[in-house]
Amino acid sequence: MVDDHEPWRRQLSSLVEQTGQWQIAGEAVDGLDAIAKAAAVQPDLILLDVELPSVNGLEAARRIVAADPGARILFVSGHREHDIIAAAMTTGACGYILKTNVAHELGPAMEAIRDGERFISAALAGREV
Repeated sequence: MVDDHEPWRRQLSSLVEQTGQWQIAGEAVDGLDAIAKAAAVQPDLILLDVELPSVNGLEAARRIVAADPGARILFVSGHREHDIIAAAMTTGACGYILKTNVAHELGPAMEAIRDGERFISAALAGREV
């Protein structure tokens, strides 16, 4: 799980744990930390914010996927802009959900990605990504 806001990481951790199917293997607070921890931990799924200090989430995702083409990344972001979403999905990420929808979409998104599918937030439906 990668986000620079500690209260949000706590909330997201709680939602992940509530699924009963996942556990948090590690947390990172910036892009460089995410890249290093992804290599060390090799998690089943990485929850990644777009806006991060040091290296943003888009570049972190590119580097993580370059090092491990099998890495599964789900962006969890507040950004709704088409260009940011499109850029996120071209990194090799498997999904993109909005932070405002995380309570309803996190579980289904994680399951879809686990099953080899892609997932885009329902609020973004109808947009070409």
